Amino acid sequence: MPLSRVRKEIDDALAAFVDRQRPGLLAIGAELTGLLDALDALLAGGKRLRPAFCYWGWRAAGGDGAQPGLLDAAASLELLQASALIHDDVMDSSDTRRGQPSAHRRFEALAARGGWSGAAAFGEGAAIVLGDLCLAWSGEMFETSGLADDRLARGRRVYDLMRTEVMCGQYLDLMVGARGRASVAEALRVVEFKSAKYTIERPLHLGAALAGGEDDVRDALTGYGMPVGIAFQLRDDVLGVFGDPAETGKPAGDDLREGKRTVLVALTLERATPAQAATVGRLLGDPALDVSGVDALRTIITETGGLAACEALIDRYAGEAAAVLVDAPIAADAQAALSELAVAAIARNA
Repeated sequence: MPLSRVRKEIDDALAAFVDRQRPGLLAIGAELTGLLDALDALLAGGKRLRPAFCYWGWRAAGGDGAQPGLLDAAASLELLQASALIHDDVMDSSDTRRGQPSAHRRFEALAARGGWSGAAAFGEGAAIVLGDLCLAWSGEMFETSGLADDRLARGRRVYDLMRTEVMCGQYLDLMVGARGRASVAEALRVVEFKSAKYTIERPLHLGAALAGGEDDVRDALTGYGMPVGIAFQLRDDVLGVFGDPAETGKPAGDDLREGKRTVLVALTLERATPAQAATVGRLLGDPALDVSGVDALRTIITETGGLAACEALIDRYAGEAAAVLVDAPIAADAQAALSELAVAAIARNA
């Protein structure tokens, strides 16, 4: 199945599930329209990478491309991702997501228009509730996908592990942010658990487990998935500083205002002079950082060689994944699709 068709099927499955849930929420009260509107807006965007990797993990392990229920199970990962994004935006105080107001800002605006007290607190609280709802629905969508019970049992172990790992990764991310420092190794550990495993390796494992894949397939998917996942997040770090807002959907330099202790920042500080490090320490994490401040940090990241070092890491990890894929014991169509997905994940502008 072409990648574009997989995405369309995932979109359809996701929309159908939310539509089935809609009457139940509205029966509780018309006020819940606001909750559904925020979810609809968030789900309208996204690359659908996790469901796509799940599907091709299934195919890599010999699964039938027309298996009923598979794409519903894969699409449930998009609800898990929605939960993670909503909560992440609250933690980071992010104003935008996918080119529009983040969920907590959307709810804050709703409260402000209504003249309610504590609009900001309501916005954050409502967003946490929506994130929790998405997390619950992700499990429900997986369990009611229509796949056989034995397949779901094999997949459930991976699904549970994935949810645990991403939350541990989020905790590590919060911790290095609160400490105000992270070595390259520490930043890479956050990448491994918050992004690489969650975005690529575990979705591949989930698909393979649902298909009853053998250990050699799982090992090959790890050998391919982890370096692609790390390169994916490193590309995200670069775009968070140098990306075009029209492409990324977030203001220029937003990661700098949020003070994210990324691998890119760690590589920069490794190479910085004391004066450059002092400037980074003064500007990074300033929520009022203006264009000149963003430009100053971009200049330091470039002049120290931090950007070049990060790009070199991206190239290295991409090469490792490609080398593993050549000899992977998987079907030719899955091999070709995974090669294409690696490019989509790494060589992107948003």
